[in-house]
Amino acid sequence: QVQLVESGGGLVQAGGSLSVSCAASGRTFSGYTMGWFRQAPGKEREFVAAIRWNGNTAYGDSVKGRFTISRDNAKNTVYLQMVSLKPEDTAVYYCALDLNPLVGVRTISSAYDYWGQGTQVTVSS
Repeated sequence: QVQLVESGGGLVQAGGSLSVSCAASGRTFSGYTMGWFRQAPGKEREFVAAIRWNGNTAYGDSVKGRFTISRDNAKNTVYLQMVSLKPEDTAVYYCALDLNPLVGVRTISSAYDYWGQGTQVTVSS
């Protein structure tokens, strides 16, 4: 059974930094894409970042230059480092796994096969 467990969310002031991580279990993830999405109250789920098995990455326009995604295949863990946080970054952040290794990094939520339970990130102004 695949499980994705996020951790590291919390409350931070605008301009601050925060890192979240996602630990995967149940299978080997080194050959697949892992991504981060977020959802704020009353809004659609939004693509944040993703990293393919070969290290290729993609970022949502609203986080480019501020967020960095990375992965440690030995630990089956993906990380999202966030700097220069803004109040509009407030959301529940979800980790996701795309089991198709044959395509590039995908930015739509329907492409992902497994999801974590989410971790809250709140940025105060």
